[in-house]
Amino acid sequence: MKSKIFFLSISVIFLSCNSSVEAPETISAKKPIEGTWKLLTGTLIEKGDTVVTDYTKGKSFIKIINDDHFAFLTHDLGKGKNADSMFSCGGGGYEFHDSSYTEHLEYCNDRQWEGNDFSFTATIHDDTLIQKGIEKIDSLGVNRLNIEKYIRLKDQK
Repeated sequence: MKSKIFFLSISVIFLSCNSSVEAPETISAKKPIEGTWKLLTGTLIEKGDTVVTDYTKGKSFIKIINDDHFAFLTHDLGKGKNADSMFSCGGGGYEFHDSSYTEHLEYCNDRQWEGNDFSFTATIHDDTLIQKGIEKIDSLGVNRLNIEKYIRLKDQK
């Protein structure tokens, strides 16, 4: 009887060690645009006027892009206590193919911007992202070229 139990135990162990393991589904490759990006400069060109904003002084802006959504957050560095206090955020879905990047803005603290799509050319070189495209919302009279330069933030583990 002991030999039968021993043989049965060894068989179960052998079979469990030898069982086939199914390969997990193929994980899609991470898009080069995915990550957390810090905006360095923003250039708006509208009706012949050019405004360049340095986001390294007095304010901070990040964009977080995962496999199918993006979000952006910006605020002043004076914790809302200065005359230039501000906070802005938004996000939604996006599409990215080659260098074509289109944001579908679903959420925004400025609600009039919601429901609009913005198409950009995205150029990524090392840890730098340049995003360039037209922002146009007829109902708001917005029609401008927007050029943004980001740097990828490293994992903060």
